[in-house]
Formats: sequence, structure tokens, C-alpha cells
Amino acid sequence: MRSRRLLPGLVTAAPALAAAFAVHALIPALPAMTVAVALGLLAANLPGTAVWTAGRARPGLDFAGKHFMRAGIVLLGLKVSIQDILGLGWPAMLLISGVVLVSFVGTYLLVRLFRLPQETALLVATGFSICGASAIGAMAAVRRIRHADTVLPVALVTLCGTLAIGLLPLLMQPLHLSPLAFGAWTGASVHDVGQVVATAQTAGTAALGLAVVVKLTRVLLLAPVVAVAGLHHRSNHRSHGSGEKSLPPLVPLFVVGFVVMVALRSTGWLSEAWLDAGAGLQDIVLGAALFGLGSAVRIRTLLHTGARALSAALSAWLLIALLGLAAALLMTA
Repeated sequence: MRSRRLLPGLVTAAPALAAAFAVHALIPALPAMTVAVALGLLAANLPGTAVWTAGRARPGLDFAGKHFMRAGIVLLGLKVSIQDILGLGWPAMLLISGVVLVSFVGTYLLVRLFRLPQETALLVATGFSICGASAIGAMAAVRRIRHADTVLPVALVTLCGTLAIGLLPLLMQPLHLSPLAFGAWTGASVHDVGQVVATAQTAGTAALGLAVVVKLTRVLLLAPVVAVAGLHHRSNHRSHGSGEKSLPPLVPLFVVGFVVMVALRSTGWLSEAWLDAGAGLQDIVLGAALFGLGSAVRIRTLLHTGARALSAALSAWLLIALLGLAAALLMTA
């Protein structure tokens, strides 16, 4: 039975997930999702666990990396309130949209400049410009990119997001940024929601509040970006004479679920208890997904493209940081 094949990997993810939350509780600056990826990397490359994660546990870990990621994307919608985003005002919303568009195109071109595959460039651009690993999973689904090909982009976006947690607070004083400007900069340039919270909270509650709203404005753009990518993919299929049955979906069902959750959150019908429960469940499924993805990363394999991939990712991270800083200064001027 399929469930028996999945059970070893899912059972393996459970203690790793508990350890990730424990580390986050002890060191709040380290998001649990980042720790989950790191633990997956360790499990994949330590002699005592590498054989297990590559063997009996692999089907369950792959299942978590793919399907739990999609569940996490749906639940991510419960964090996005249209009213909060509209509260930024149209000029700020247009600025943030511009940052996403320019960073997406710029990151794609940078990654291609370093001679990495087109699929890798697309996934890295999506993850860096919108919302990290969740966006990578959504784009991979609509473009029918192999699950294995998402591993490197997720590793890169996690690495650079972690770098932002340590580096951006050190730049606040030299750049003479107010707490609000720092919060806007963090929300406009850091990749994952958890990483945004870990970075912005160093400047106080006002910075954190603005950072989260700016970040969730970027998250909201996940649906239209994925829809455009799906439309482009369908157009390519038709131009190459593919039959109608082979056409990929315009928008994956789980992205539709994300939009429904955004709409539900925006009605105000859900109590804080339900929203907290949704956030907790999202952390669990997304953490398990990221552990599953991390456990597929073999350091030996990464070394073949590691230098080019890392250089491309750091260049893209610098580009987005500069774009986000310019937008933040304009928003808070």
C-alpha cells in the first residue's frame, strides 16, 4: 500500500519538525522554517542518516516536500488581509508591485547570466521576488517543473533569507533608517514571511507591523504571477501543437485555495483563535515540507553548480535589497 511507503518518511519528519520549533523557541531570531531546511540538509549528508533519507524514507519525504508545501500555500492565504494591504495606499502598493516586477525580471536575467538552467532561473526569481519556498512550489506546479529541480532554488532562497536576518539590522544605523523605513525595507526585500518577522522585530513593533503588511502585499502577487506563468506555458503548448488534454492548468487548485483563504480572511468572519490555529497548522505542514526538500540536497551534487548558483543568488539578493531600500525610502519619506 502507498501509505506504508510514505510512513517512514513522514515519521522521520515529525521529530525534525519538533526540533526546529524547539530551536526557534530557544533562539527566536532563527525562524523554524529555516531550521527545518538546515536539519534536512544535515539528515541528507550525515553518514548515519544519509542512507535512510535516500532510501526507505524518501517516498514520504518527497510527499511532504510536494503536497505539504501546497497545503502550506493554501493556509498562507489566511495571513493576507486585503484591508491591511489597501491601508498602505495606492502609491505604496504600486511601488511594491514595481519592486516585485523588476526584481523578478532582474533575478531571472542574473541567474541566466551565470549559465544556470532556465527552470532554475524561473524558480529562483519567483522565490526571491515574492515569498520564498512557497512561491517556488507554486511556480513549479504551474510550469510542471520536476520536484527534484526545486531543491536548489529552495536552498538558495533559504540561505539568502537567513543572511538578511543577520545583516540587515546591522545596516539600520549606518543607513540612518527610521524604524518605519527599516520595516518597509525588510518587508520589500526579505524573502520568507518568517524571515521578515525575525529581521523586522529587531527595530520594534512599528517596524514589524509595517514589514508584515508590505511583505503580505508581495505575497498577494503570488496568484497573478502564477496565473501569467500558467497562461504563458499553455500558450507554448498550443504553439508546439500539443493536444488540449496535455495542457497544464492555468492556475493550480492549491493557488485557487490560497485566493479563497485570502478572501475568507478579508471578510473578518474568522476569529483570532481560528487565524492562530491556521497559522500554527501552516507552520507544521510547511516545516515538514521544507525538511523534506532539504533532505533531498546532496552537498556533493551541489558542488558541481554551487559556486555559480551561490554567486547568482547573492547578486539577486543584492539587487532586491537595493530595490527594496529605494521603495522603502519613498514610502516613508
